[in-house]
Amino acid sequence: MSDEEGHPDRHEIELGAVLSAIADPLRRHVVATLARLPDGSERTCASFGFPVSKASLTHHFKVLRHAGLIRQVDRGNSRAATLRRDDLDLRFPGLLSIVMAEEPDE
Repeated sequence: MSDEEGHPDRHEIELGAVLSAIADPLRRHVVATLARLPDGSERTCASFGFPVSKASLTHHFKVLRHAGLIRQVDRGNSRAATLRRDDLDLRFPGLLSIVMAEEPDE
């Protein structure tokens, strides 16, 4: 059962929702970037510097959160995102490697 923020439990993460979420290049970039960071690293939504409105940015991160790709935590006036690496590796082994391979390192 998803928590109050919309983070699904590990067993509720569905492949269709994950693939739909990462079909968008901006969201795929978020996942690839977080996957390259040390496990447990977090970044704020604004730190990605995307040229989109705040509402659009909020939407993109909500899609990632509801698909089970990221976990978000409130940090005062911002939200920090971490990759749910362990959950994703258990549910869909190799998926993160594929996402990282498509996009060159920053």
